[in-house]
Amino acid sequence: MQYTLKQLRYFAAAAEQGSVTAAARAIRVSQPSISEAIAHLEEAFDLQLFIRHHAQGLSLTPAGQRLLLEARSLLAHADDLTQHVSGLADKLAGDLEVGCFITFAPMLMPALLGAFAGRFPDIRVRLHEDHTEALAAGLRGGRFDLALTYDLNLGADIAFEPLAEVPFHAVLPARHRLARRPTVSLKELAEEPLVLLGYPQSRDYFLSIFYGLGLRPRVAHQTPSFEMVRGLVANGHGYSVMHSRPVSEQALDGRRVVYRPVAEKIRPTRLGIARRRDLRARRMATAFADFCKEFLISGSPMTVRPRRRA
Repeated sequence: MQYTLKQLRYFAAAAEQGSVTAAARAIRVSQPSISEAIAHLEEAFDLQLFIRHHAQGLSLTPAGQRLLLEARSLLAHADDLTQHVSGLADKLAGDLEVGCFITFAPMLMPALLGAFAGRFPDIRVRLHEDHTEALAAGLRGGRFDLALTYDLNLGADIAFEPLAEVPFHAVLPARHRLARRPTVSLKELAEEPLVLLGYPQSRDYFLSIFYGLGLRPRVAHQTPSFEMVRGLVANGHGYSVMHSRPVSEQALDGRRVVYRPVAEKIRPTRLGIARRRDLRARRMATAFADFCKEFLISGSPMTVRPRRRA
């Protein structure tokens, strides 16, 4: 072979740490060993993998970025093979990189991770919270094994397995004039100030719902903070719309919001597992995905409707 797994590990460490010195410190090998591995890979593939910045470390070339993605996949599967050969296949062990959409992560993941650790104590889940675009980028870049997210424009290269449906709600101050109604029409709210969750795809998605109904909402505030949205609504700065609904209706300052289903027929957003379509799933990732399905069916702290199997 033109390269070894050790050389790929050294290359990946340098790419992730941004310098040979930091990589050597992180994986506890000598700097010359890492430099030699990088030089060998560049010669073997006849490619420049890094741009060297004097006294400022390294940055990947486009070719280096592509190699890093494939190297991460190959190294992950090499770890799986090691588990099989060493007799650890039945208990599973190692690090699993999991992305999660930032608004529902605090409602879902603490209980889920606790239950998962009870069944698979040797799998260390490393959790990364972010919005949909960043999660998709993390999957494409090989940083995550899988991601729990909503099905918002993920792209054809991302495979999505729906697990549950999350209904669409209007969020109102507790003393709002419509707060006692069982359902609320967006047409009745459209002239009032709207507090909008400001993540890129979330913002466009929520606005598209209004536009699809022929409404032009009055956006008064935009914020990337889920709790800021709830706090602004609770204090009378407007209403909001969202799918993620925590058990508590109290904002962080103690004031209340109420959630009401919208009267218009709007497709519930699907919560599910996203992965790169062209990469074979690691055994740990498959175990985690199967556990998520079971957890959501058995009862989750979020307001969701588990998907019925066809």
